[in-house]
Amino acid sequence: MTGSPDIRIEYRGVAKQFAGNSLKDGGEEIIQAVKDVDLKVADGEVVSLIGPSGCGKSTLLNMGSGLYLPSDGEVYVDQEKVDAPNPHVGFMLQKDLLLAWRTIQKNVEFGLEIQGIPTHERHERSMDLLEKCRLTGFENHYPHQLSGGMRQRAALARTLAVDPKVLLLDEPFSALDAQTKMILQQDLAETLSAEKKTALFITHDLVESVALSDRVFVMSARPGTIIEEIDVSLPDRANPMARRQDSQKQIGEYVAQLMGLLHVGETATEIQI
Repeated sequence: MTGSPDIRIEYRGVAKQFAGNSLKDGGEEIIQAVKDVDLKVADGEVVSLIGPSGCGKSTLLNMGSGLYLPSDGEVYVDQEKVDAPNPHVGFMLQKDLLLAWRTIQKNVEFGLEIQGIPTHERHERSMDLLEKCRLTGFENHYPHQLSGGMRQRAALARTLAVDPKVLLLDEPFSALDAQTKMILQQDLAETLSAEKKTALFITHDLVESVALSDRVFVMSARPGTIIEEIDVSLPDRANPMARRQDSQKQIGEYVAQLMGLLHVGETATEIQI
């Protein structure tokens, strides 16, 4: 046992360095992306990670999925050290990355095929998720036939299809217009609640971070480290639209607090509200 059984993902003293440009003396520049990161996300929690551009947010998600290994420290998913790509982690990015030559249903089933799940089980699981993501009737369409918001719904269904224990979400709605973004936020929140999923969510939208989350972690400029943890004490996290409507004053206070934390050095100009 390496930690509390209700902790789904944990970063312990994590740091990551990358090699940069070659130096005149023949050495290499070392870029410190993140340092001394301690972060825990409990079972069923949705936690947002915010901070200035380049502070290492995506680097943390990559280490959580096993795509990168830490230079120092350790990452655990369900008390197991992450030292390779982890099948218990689902990753959703800014781009949907749907396969153009596969139907929407076949895209959703892609990970299940890799796992060797029988055809009838793949079909049942994909159709159930397409219904939950409001894509019933579009299962035989191809990605180019769907709007950007519908493609992101399909990407979410594909991510959930393999039943990950932890979802890592890297600004999945940043490329969408405001109205579509709010609809997708609602869809995501309802789905995470219904599926009882744990999620670590990167966003530059401070209102989004409050509306969708149980807690918000604030990172410093590079080398990124956690400078504040804020509990979001608002009702009905599964319904962010209701949160926005019923808790406008409180959300405004949280956003003001986050803006104050991000007005450190030159970071404030890099945050998009």
